[in-house]
Amino acid sequence: MSFDKFEGSPALKSLVARAELHRSAESQILEALPEDLKTGVRFLSCEEGELVLSAENSSRASQIRFRQHEIMENVRQHELFRFVWKLRVKVAPPRFREHRKVEKQPLSKENARLLEEEAGHTKDKALREVLEKLASHVRN
Repeated sequence: MSFDKFEGSPALKSLVARAELHRSAESQILEALPEDLKTGVRFLSCEEGELVLSAENSSRASQIRFRQHEIMENVRQHELFRFVWKLRVKVAPPRFREHRKVEKQPLSKENARLLEEEAGHTKDKALREVLEKLASHVRN
């Protein structure tokens, strides 16, 4: 990505510098995490000695909280985080997940027979029609 056309914009330069600092800080934090906790964790901020991370689920957040002393000890070895005294973890599920297409299973012949049998015992006409319609969806 090129920012040449925005070369004179101090606001953009400041924003890019902050983004680069955040990226660098996140890589240092992820490096300090134990191997089994690196996936699904993001660095959010570090202000006034409070390090804030996000985890993709509550079990990962609990694991981080359980091992927070070990994590903070590793994090403090980096100059940027030498004054960290508190660790806070937020749960933030991923925004986008690949949803598997739900495949409807066809109705078995046995289930269709049971639906027809139940329709025969039902006094309600509308319910009987619905059950018979469902029974007609049997796989061949």
